[in-house]
Amino acid sequence: MGMSLRHPALDSWGDHDRDDPFPLLAQIRAAGPVHQVRLADGHPAWLVVGYDEARAALNDPRLSKDMHAALARSGEVVAEGLPGPALARHMLAVDPPDHTRLRRLAMPAFTRRRVDGLEGRVRAIVDGLLDDLAAAHEVVDLVAGFAFPLPFTVISELLGVPEPDRADLGRWFRTLLAPNPGPDAVAAAEAIVGYLGALLNRKRAEPGEDLVTDLVAGGAALTRQEAMSTIFQLVVAGHDTTTSLIGNATVALLRHPEQRDALVADPGLAPRVVEEAMRFDAPVPHSTFRYTTEAVRLGDVEIPAYAQVIVSLAAANRDPARFRDPDLFDIHRADGGHIALGYGVHHCLGAPLARLEGRIALGALHTRFPAMRLAVDPAELHWGHGDGLVLRGLTELPVVLGGS
Repeated sequence: MGMSLRHPALDSWGDHDRDDPFPLLAQIRAAGPVHQVRLADGHPAWLVVGYDEARAALNDPRLSKDMHAALARSGEVVAEGLPGPALARHMLAVDPPDHTRLRRLAMPAFTRRRVDGLEGRVRAIVDGLLDDLAAAHEVVDLVAGFAFPLPFTVISELLGVPEPDRADLGRWFRTLLAPNPGPDAVAAAEAIVGYLGALLNRKRAEPGEDLVTDLVAGGAALTRQEAMSTIFQLVVAGHDTTTSLIGNATVALLRHPEQRDALVADPGLAPRVVEEAMRFDAPVPHSTFRYTTEAVRLGDVEIPAYAQVIVSLAAANRDPARFRDPDLFDIHRADGGHIALGYGVHHCLGAPLARLEGRIALGALHTRFPAMRLAVDPAELHWGHGDGLVLRGLTELPVVLGGS
């Protein structure tokens, strides 16, 4: 076999086309399941794109989430990104036993029973937003008018963020999570740190029936940094990814109108739409970073100790070795097993909530507006929201509602 040419995208990973990264991911995956890359910021890393290797990596205890511990041993220093150290000790940034303890404190809010109890509330929020859309205009932005406010309202209610504070908090998070963070993002991060600190103090003084109160009541189990980091992470994970899911699923349905019509005819298909949309267009295209604590073999590649590893969930979910016709969006497909929600100990804690919100939102939206269509050419849709690696969402989604 001749020397295969190294793909130039591997030397600036994260700079690739965000609107349609899938042809590139397919090329990289065809060349092999694991690759050494350089990130856009110049840091070396290892990229996992094959399904079997991705699942193995996500479930390997030798891949640590505790960047500080891993890097202290390697002597390498990685710059702290936004939002900074005050919000950096959450369950996605630590290993067991810290991970076990932090996750256990948040877990009761996301059990199937608790989430099922939210169904009526989610339906009411969805119906209210759809009423507002119907009253607004023929052309609406589904991100600003629906896909963002639904999960943001739900996570705010779960955490006990008072209604009058939500508009400001939502704006700060949109600014912080926008691409190419500048001075605005620094100010937003400071505002969020200040707000979450005040929220913790308020819930300690005036407990409520909410998750922040539960975390504060956990008492000595959490440091203040852990409590603030956990709330921050629950807000980000609890809205941004679901916003992307609702947007991505709707784009896929509008580009495959026969499948949209099938959903309208049978809203019971909504859970299948959610699963296929997650597989087809993963809301989290790359998992959060991991670090090897010792040399790890993935497939036929040896990754050295103290190396950074990124798992491409988006690439793994379209691996032809695992899925038939992986590039086809098909809500009727028989092969499940996508890893859009991760795998192993860090498997998405909010998965039942994301599925509930996605199912209700997509069923109600498309039944209410069965003739909805894109207001722009699909080529004009942009996935500019997010950091390009871990978070990827539509900037806006202009549609013609087409009467209700």
